[in-house]
Amino acid sequence: MSISDHASLGVPDVETLTQLANQFFSALPSSAAGVNGVDAGLPPGLSHLASPQAPHPFAASTVIGSLPTTGPHVGTSPNNVPSPFTGDVPTTQANPVGYTQGLQPALTLNPLDWGLPSDAELADMLTLRSPTPGLPIGQALASASPSYYFLEHASLGQPGLSSPGLQHQQAVGTPQGFKPPFDVNLVRRDFPILSERVNGRPLIWLDNAATTQKPRCVIDRVSYFYEHENSNIHRAAHELAARATDAYEGARETTRAFLNARSVNEIVFVRGTTEAINLVAKSWGRANLREGDEIIVSHLEHHANIVPWQQLCAFTGAKLRVIPVDDDGQILLDEYAKLLGPRTKLVSFTQVSNALGTITPAKQMVAMAHSAGARVLVDGAQSVSHMRSDVIDLDCDWFVFSGHKIFGPTGIGALYGKEALLNETPPWQGGGNMIKDVTFEHTEYHDAPGRFEAGTGNIADAVGLGAALNYVMQLGIDNIGAYEHQLLVYATRLLKDVPGLRLIGTAANKASVMSFTLQGYKTEDVGAALNKEGIAVRSGHHCAQPILRRFGLEATVRPSLAFYNTCAEVDTLVATLHRLSGGRKRV
Repeated sequence: MSISDHASLGVPDVETLTQLANQFFSALPSSAAGVNGVDAGLPPGLSHLASPQAPHPFAASTVIGSLPTTGPHVGTSPNNVPSPFTGDVPTTQANPVGYTQGLQPALTLNPLDWGLPSDAELADMLTLRSPTPGLPIGQALASASPSYYFLEHASLGQPGLSSPGLQHQQAVGTPQGFKPPFDVNLVRRDFPILSERVNGRPLIWLDNAATTQKPRCVIDRVSYFYEHENSNIHRAAHELAARATDAYEGARETTRAFLNARSVNEIVFVRGTTEAINLVAKSWGRANLREGDEIIVSHLEHHANIVPWQQLCAFTGAKLRVIPVDDDGQILLDEYAKLLGPRTKLVSFTQVSNALGTITPAKQMVAMAHSAGARVLVDGAQSVSHMRSDVIDLDCDWFVFSGHKIFGPTGIGALYGKEALLNETPPWQGGGNMIKDVTFEHTEYHDAPGRFEAGTGNIADAVGLGAALNYVMQLGIDNIGAYEHQLLVYATRLLKDVPGLRLIGTAANKASVMSFTLQGYKTEDVGAALNKEGIAVRSGHHCAQPILRRFGLEATVRPSLAFYNTCAEVDTLVATLHRLSGGRKRV
């Protein structure tokens, strides 16, 4: 059919159709870059558009080379350290790379903000190749809401995009000249390791619940510290000590802003979530719990939020009680209410389950515990990278997280505690940096946070954590959460159609963690098969054996998503699982 034939039928020109085809490839689960038009489910007249020159809009490995050098990865400071965002920001001695501080304004986002068409519009414009051959897109999407299919945002409102559905969407769903909060392809350029190849294939990092990858600005900030600021802090009267102290305390202020804490005195730097929980258990816990007191945790907990409390119970004679969950992995609030009582001294629970992705009703659970007179610790290790962390709104007594879970260095994390509570708590380690005065008869300690930071801390990585939190705040945690939610829905929809695959953890409110088993395979065999395709996932018990045993399991396969993951990567994961399922073996 010629171009004139297209025009006579009222069909957009070839250039416009090419743009549309590129956009809609995000809806086509494919395992190879060179998928053809028939395989992609395109109508015969459009099959020529499914070529390597028309890449999946989120297949970063195929388009990065042609991307312009604009977006969140550009910008440099006067010291030539790349900044993670565009715009002029004043630099200071404590803030040499020009990061701003403070949370982004809260945003109200919906799927239309990401350029998503309605199901009806998709049905009118394309036929989807679904796991059920011949199933029309309308039926494929009938049981799913919201839509799963990402479009290339930059195409919205461009001349030549004459689809009535998209014109209507532009008119009612987004303001004129709308630009998406971030472009995933440009964001991916900020993460050097995402260009790595594994077994000859592009790395697909789906092990984000274990650790996240680091943007260039974090890597460069740590390097800059060692090249220009390296010194011990607080103690010396020389220039490098002043630089190092400013950088370290600047990172504390960034952490305070990220958590919306009232004061920097409420932020204690620790090695990570595990150390933070142990700090509370072995300082406040030993000072305040007695025989017969009760500690409540949930069935969802990571071992790090179980073992320290077991040790505390063994030391004090207190009792550990457990909140049960339902078959979807959701907290049973009625049962939780029954556990609370006058003996309850502490409630400690995760905001997001590392094994299932369940988001707990944290604010409600904190209020319930406080009504019983108990203190509350919230484990934010898995929540900080996906959702807003506001300790004032939560009203928790302690909040803990690890830097490496939120695109920062390993070996660094933070404990938030209400200032008066921290100052009432005895130190758990002794040494330099945490004392006002020492004699052989008596020691006087600093107030928080210094009383909990004995010895030389992890200064460089604290500074790196500050850079990571600034990066996340520049993208906007609400933007990140909205993107990841859509990607999770997309991935869940496709995983459910893999024969023999059982999803574990199907709570209505989830972060981007997907645990599953595949009939006929051990979890380690699935992990090994995915690794051959360059896909990194976790297989095992995820340091959360009690919750897996609640579902009759010892291990699962756990892909987990971050904002730099794409629909194309999900497609590769699902295609590999389909191949495994088709060649299922017995174990």
